[in-house]
Amino acid sequence: MSETVQADSYIALHYRVANSDDVELVSTFGGGPATMQLGTGELAPMLEQCIIGIEPGQRHVFLLDPDQAFGAHNPQLVQRIAVTDLPSGATPELHGLIEFSSPAGDKFAGFVRELDAEAVLVDFNHPLAGKAIRFEVEVLGIM
Repeated sequence: MSETVQADSYIALHYRVANSDDVELVSTFGGGPATMQLGTGELAPMLEQCIIGIEPGQRHVFLLDPDQAFGAHNPQLVQRIAVTDLPSGATPELHGLIEFSSPAGDKFAGFVRELDAEAVLVDFNHPLAGKAIRFEVEVLGIM
């Protein structure tokens, strides 16, 4: 029986993530392979689940709907924030990211959807929330 990828495997692989229109978002094909330890957060959990059980040398394509991928877009995570309430030193740019800190000191980013002199419309959803994705993977080896 051949060895297959397990939930804690350390693997070498090529992978590609594209949106439902096949616009590539990230790819290691054509370059050096990625190496990663599954279960450590290096790859999104739903993408790791796709890899578990694959034998090295196989290439697979997974089509994930929004609920299987990064979830639905949550309108409650879109907030209008006064420019005066932005983090110190933040320079908002349309379609840019602003980094915020939680009271506990955790860092998180928001995407600037709209911008005017008084306020910024910030979207805290994952950029791929509400979108279907195409995940292509070839496991090269299990180390």
